[in-house]
Amino acid sequence: MSRQAEIFARQAVYCDGRSPLYAALCRRLAADPRVGDLASDLGWDFPLRLLGALHYLVLAQQASWDDIGDALVTERAFLTRFTAEQDVQTNEVQRAWGLLPGFLSIADGRPFDLLELGPSAGLNLVWDRYSYRYSTGQWGDGPLELAGADRLPPPPELLRRTVEVARRRGIDLSPVDATTEHGARLLQAFVWADQTERLERLRSAIEILRTDPPALLRGDYVESLPALLADRREGTQLVVFQTASTMYVDRSGIDKLRSALEEASRREPIVYLGTGRAPEDDGYSLDVERFPGGELTRLAVFDFHGEWLDWGR
Repeated sequence: MSRQAEIFARQAVYCDGRSPLYAALCRRLAADPRVGDLASDLGWDFPLRLLGALHYLVLAQQASWDDIGDALVTERAFLTRFTAEQDVQTNEVQRAWGLLPGFLSIADGRPFDLLELGPSAGLNLVWDRYSYRYSTGQWGDGPLELAGADRLPPPPELLRRTVEVARRRGIDLSPVDATTEHGARLLQAFVWADQTERLERLRSAIEILRTDPPALLRGDYVESLPALLADRREGTQLVVFQTASTMYVDRSGIDKLRSALEEASRREPIVYLGTGRAPEDDGYSLDVERFPGGELTRLAVFDFHGEWLDWGR
């Protein structure tokens, strides 16, 4: 099996049961020789980058899902450039539904000073502006309600906690400005095109973010983290978090990240909330690490797109 066939076949399996359109497309593109001509590399995420590029064209009414073969030819220059230069930007708002109990569990009563690593457009930096529904209770009163299948729900007393956010910062190699037409379209492009509920949720979240956007910095968060951690606000609880971001960072980068957290925690303890691979690879684990020391506790496992939650698993 060629590398192209391998990565598209693998992505097709991930799409099965979630996106019939993308599952079928991946199997078709696995053997299409025109795809290899577009690729500057065939990394594991190339299928996601190509699907995002095609969706961007469809949203701009420059291509049709009914004739992707035509786009591979007529839009070759755009597809080549997009897949070479554009990182995957899966800013899935529904993941906030899995994150919220984690934020509530680490709150110590002080306002949060949020720092997100790899925030894309920062839609999960404004998680407190949404409302949430679980089988054990509700939280928040925002105009966008997030809910899912809480197979193991968070305890009701956790959902009675309140949190205030004093500051929101994020750092990303390629932050997306969702207040622009291009930025909003780019975010939509990386949502699987036949998942209309996800698209509508994203569009609602973009409107909420536009009322007061968070501060997004462009840069390598591994290299910039020491300086960001040194910039603290008195009387707040510094919370560093990431979702599906450090999976793109190599081992040496992860080591540098943890070293920066350890060093900065000598001034004041730091809580780091993040996602990793679940033990059975059926979703993300939601873990909290407390520095100094880096003691890790698994809080939950939730679906890659936040559709279900197993709290305490």
